[in-house]
Amino acid sequence: MLIGPALAASRFSAPASPDSPLGNYLRDPADAVHTLLDHATRGAITWGPIAGPAVAIATTALGWARWWWRRRCRRTLALDARLVRVLPPPTADPAGAEALWTNLLGLLRPAWRRRVTGQPHLAWEYVFDRETVHLRLWVPGVIPPGMVERAVEAAWPGARTRTTPAPTQIAAPSQEIEAAGGDMRLARSEALPLRTVFPADPIRALLGAPVGLGPHEQAVVQILARPVTGRRVKKARRVARHTRAGRSARPVGRLLDLITPGQRTRSRARHSAPVVDRQTALTTAAEDKVIVAKQRGASYETRVRYVVTATVPETLNAEQRAATRDRLRGRGHAIASAFAAFTEHNYYRRARLRRPLPHLAERRLDGGDLLSIPELAAVAHLPWDEAIPALERAGARAVPPPPGIATVGPAVRPIGLSDSGHSRPVGLRVPDARHHLHILGATGSGKSELMARMILADSDAGRGLVVVDPKGDLITDVLMRLPEELGEKVVLFDADSKSRPPVLNPLEGADAARTVDNLVSIFSRVYASSWGPRTDDILRAGLLTLRHLPGIPVLTDLPKLLSVPAFRQRAVDQIHDDVLKGFWSWYDALSDPARAQVTAPLMNKLRGFLLRPFVRAALAGGASTIDMDQVLNGGICLVRIAKDALGTETAHLMGSTVVARTWQAATRRARIPQDQRQDAGLYLDEAHNFLNLPYALEDMLAEARGYRLSMTLAHQYLRQLPKELEEGISTNARTKIFFNASPEDARHLARHTEPRLTPHDLSHLDAFHAAVRPVVNGAEAPAFTAVTEQLPSAIPGRAKRIRAAARRNARPQPVSTRKGTGGQTADPRRPA
Repeated sequence: MLIGPALAASRFSAPASPDSPLGNYLRDPADAVHTLLDHATRGAITWGPIAGPAVAIATTALGWARWWWRRRCRRTLALDARLVRVLPPPTADPAGAEALWTNLLGLLRPAWRRRVTGQPHLAWEYVFDRETVHLRLWVPGVIPPGMVERAVEAAWPGARTRTTPAPTQIAAPSQEIEAAGGDMRLARSEALPLRTVFPADPIRALLGAPVGLGPHEQAVVQILARPVTGRRVKKARRVARHTRAGRSARPVGRLLDLITPGQRTRSRARHSAPVVDRQTALTTAAEDKVIVAKQRGASYETRVRYVVTATVPETLNAEQRAATRDRLRGRGHAIASAFAAFTEHNYYRRARLRRPLPHLAERRLDGGDLLSIPELAAVAHLPWDEAIPALERAGARAVPPPPGIATVGPAVRPIGLSDSGHSRPVGLRVPDARHHLHILGATGSGKSELMARMILADSDAGRGLVVVDPKGDLITDVLMRLPEELGEKVVLFDADSKSRPPVLNPLEGADAARTVDNLVSIFSRVYASSWGPRTDDILRAGLLTLRHLPGIPVLTDLPKLLSVPAFRQRAVDQIHDDVLKGFWSWYDALSDPARAQVTAPLMNKLRGFLLRPFVRAALAGGASTIDMDQVLNGGICLVRIAKDALGTETAHLMGSTVVARTWQAATRRARIPQDQRQDAGLYLDEAHNFLNLPYALEDMLAEARGYRLSMTLAHQYLRQLPKELEEGISTNARTKIFFNASPEDARHLARHTEPRLTPHDLSHLDAFHAAVRPVVNGAEAPAFTAVTEQLPSAIPGRAKRIRAAARRNARPQPVSTRKGTGGQTADPRRPA
C-alpha cells in the first residue's frame, strides 16, 4: 500500500539530469545563459531574413484587418441612422437624465455579438446656431425604431420627440466649410469621478458659450456614449488599483517606471511605510471612497467632442480664412472652458481634434473615457432652466390611447393617429358617437378637417348626414371628395350659388301650433336684443293665420297679411278660432300710424330676412322639395350659408331653421322600432350660432341618442356659449375633442382631461394635434392625444358633378302631390 506514495516521492525528488538544460543551468548558470544567447544569435542570423518580413506582413495584415473591421462597424451603425430631436417640457426633472441612461443600458449586446458587429453607441448633441438651441440624439439604424424615443418621453414626462433621417454630410458639395474643434478627455485616471451634484444646471455655461454666432456659423457639442461591461470594466478596476498603489495607470507609464525607478528600493518600501501628512491622507481616503462608489454602478464609455463651423464663400482669400479660423478657435475655447463646471476629483482637459468635420459627421467612437451613469447624466441632459429663449420646448405631452379604443372600420368615425408609442389609427365607434361630440379649438387648429373626415366616413357607410357650415370651406372640401355615386343623395343649400336652391318651408308640419312655436322661438332667440312681447304676439298670430289658410303657407305672405287690408280680411274670413279673430279685430281697430308703429319692429326683421333672394327661395319658395326623414335615413343635406353672403342674423336664422327641421324629423322616429332606426349625424360648425331652438339643449342631447341621431358641435372658445348652453354641452356631449385652446379655456377644459393632460397641455397643442376624452363602450375613458390625418387629395371636377346632381335633386314636385293643396275654400292669396 506504500508503493504508490513511494513512487510519487521518488518521482518528485529525482535530481535533474546532468545533460538537461536545467542541469546545465544549476551546474554553471553563466555558461548556460551564454549558450542560450549564442543559440538565439545564430537563429536570428539564420531565420531573420525570413521571419522579419513574415512578422512585418503579419503585423500589417492584423492592423489592416482591425482598421477594416472598425470601418465596417461604423458603416453598419451609420446605415439608416436617424436624428431624434428632443423638445423639453416646460420644466425638466433633474432626475430624468439618470432614468434615461439607465433605461438605455438595454442597448448592451451579448459578448459574442459585440466581438462580431461591435457595440452601437448614441450621440447626445447640443446644436447651436445664431438664433436657436436644439437638443437631439443620433441613433444608429441597428437600434429598433421608437426605443430611444420612448425612453426620452418616459424619462421626462411631457417631452416630445421628432425623428428624421440623419444626413450623410454636413453641407452641400458646393459649399466650403471652415471648422475648429477638439476633444474633451479626462485629465486624471478614469477611476476618479467628475462632479455630479450641482445647485444649478451645470450646462448653463455651455448653453451660453456660443452666444453671438454669426449668420453662417454653427456649434455642435457631441457626447458619444455606449454601455460597457466585462473586459472594459475590468480595465477600469485595474487602473484604479494601479492609481491607488502609486503606479502609472497607462502601460507606457508603467514601462517608464521600470526604467526610472524611484529613490527607494522595493525592499525598503516593503519594510517602511511612507509618512504622509494629514491632508494627503484625507484626500486619499476621499478618493478611495469615490472610486469605489463609481465602480459600484453601471458605466458608459464616452467621448466628448465640440466643433464650430462656418460656411464661407469660395472667393475668400487666405487672410480672411485665417481670421475666420481664429474666430472659430476662440468660440471653441469658450465652449471647452464651460466643462470646468464638472471639475471635482477629476476634470476635463482639451485635446486637439484633427479633421473635425469627418469626426463630426461620422460620430466616431473608437475609444473613450469611462463615466458612471450619474456623471453621464450631469453632462448630457435636458436643461433645468425654464427661461432659455433660444430653446424650443414641447407643447402638449403625448399620451397613449386607452385600451379598447376603436381603430378603423365602417362602423367607426375616424379621429386621427395616436402620437405616443406605435402610431395607429384611432376612432370613435358609432354607438359611442351617439353620446355626441364637442369639438373646441382656435381657428386653423384642424376642427374643419376632422369634421370633413368624419362626414366622408359617414357618407361612405350610408349614414344620414345634415351639415351646417357658416363659413363654406368645410362643405367645399366635402364636395370635392364625395364619391360620385352619392350625388343622387345630396341636397345642397349654397348661399353663393346662383342656381335655385331646394325649398325647406318652415311653416309645413302636421302640428300647426308646434310648427309656429318653433319658428317664433327661433326668431326671438336670433333677435333677442330687440325682441319684445308685442312683436312676439304679432308674429305668432300672423303665422297661425297663414297656417289656417288653404294651400301652402309661405313666409312671404306675412308682410302682405300685416299691411294689405283686403288680403287680411279674406284671410280672417277663413279663421274659426275666436281668440285669433279677436287679435285681428284689435289689430284692425288701430289707426294706420299706430298699426305701423306696432308692426315696424317685426317688419324690418322680415324684410331683412326675405329681401335676400336665396333665403326667400329656400324658406318661402313654396312647398318643401326635400324630406328630412329621408335625409336622416341615408341622405346628405349640406347647408353652406356663409355669413358674408347672408349677413350674421340671417345666417343664424337659416341655420337654426334647418336644425329645427332636423330635430322634428328625428323625433318622428319614435314611431319606428328602435332596432330599425338608422344612424344619422348632425354636424354644426360654429354651433353656438344655430342652437337658437325652442328646446332645452340638454333635453335634445339626451333624447337624440335614442333616435340614433349623433350631434357634433364645434366652435372656437367657451365664451361663445351662453352659460346654460355651455353647461348643457359640457354634461351631455360626452366625447370631447380639444384642439389648441386659450389659457383661460384650458383651465376649464382640463377638468375633462386631468390628470393625464393639464391646462398647459391644452393651451400648447400644435396645429392638427388634439386632446381626446372619448366614450368607449358607453363609459368615459381617460384622455389621450392624437394627430388628425390630412384629407385625401381633391378630385378635379368632382364638386362640379356633385353640384349638378344636387340641382336635379332640388327640383320641386308637382303641387298636386303635396298635402293640403286641395279643398273647396277660396285661397285669399288669389284675387277674387
